[in-house]
Amino acid sequence: MPDDRATDEPFLEHRRLLFATAYRMLGSVADAEDVLQDTWLSWSKTDRSDVGNARAYLVRTVTNLCLNRLASARATRETYVGPWLPEPLLTTPDVAEEAEMAESVSMAMLVVLETLGPVERAVFVLREVFGYSHAEIAEVLGRSEQSVRQTAHRARSHVQARRPRYEADGAERERATRLFLEAASGGDLNGMMALLAPDVTCWSDGGGKVTAARRPLHGADAVARWVLGVLAKPDYAAMTVTPTVINGDLGLLFGMDGATIGTLSYEVSSDGLLHDLRFQVNPDKLGGVQQPGALGNQPGTLGDQPGALGN
Repeated sequence: MPDDRATDEPFLEHRRLLFATAYRMLGSVADAEDVLQDTWLSWSKTDRSDVGNARAYLVRTVTNLCLNRLASARATRETYVGPWLPEPLLTTPDVAEEAEMAESVSMAMLVVLETLGPVERAVFVLREVFGYSHAEIAEVLGRSEQSVRQTAHRARSHVQARRPRYEADGAERERATRLFLEAASGGDLNGMMALLAPDVTCWSDGGGKVTAARRPLHGADAVARWVLGVLAKPDYAAMTVTPTVINGDLGLLFGMDGATIGTLSYEVSSDGLLHDLRFQVNPDKLGGVQQPGALGNQPGTLGDQPGALGN
């Protein structure tokens, strides 16, 4: 990388925003980092005199690189072994406290965003998460403002219809997490079943790399027995389980010999029951959760403030 600070500084200044955009569009830490690398390479070769607004140029580059990856990702995921889940990411408490920003990076929201087409996803992220105007998004995508407005409306309606709505506050979520850990550590089937919603669904993403359920499990009895059965295996006798803020919500981090081997994200309703358990155990998708602590120490960060491209 060149030492020319005039080349580096605009990219470094907006890196948080660029990673936040790429991660929300791709649901992958590794892919988001690859996009940022390609963006920097493009930026380093660009004649600065041709760039009127560095932030707008960089966001446009990231967005279009993400669109290219989303188009090819669909074919790849058709042959994926078992359920596909987004890559988890450790988030700092200050990000988690910003409800709107935290929701936009929650595992539940990332799963919903997977059901959008690439352009719809780009428009939704830029408009609903970062507050860019329709005109600015039109410039980024090379489309008419009217087309962007229509796409934004369609994407917003799609997301609202599929967005889970659970009202548990932080204290209730902490209580549910504690009860889950107590039931799991004690092999308490009745306690686990009492904590799970009757219509709970559990997904486990192993990607064919490690043992995981090949299909989603439904119902408190099936989910409780599967979870306790997995945790009771001798291979996991030395495993540590740590409550950690993952994707803006309290979740669980599973570790072995100092390395993260899995995460669990879940939704908690106002009555304290767990819904939509999502285990990520694919070792290729745990790069964003290997070091517990502040996200500022990770390759990418999510704490950039929303705002207009021209700011």
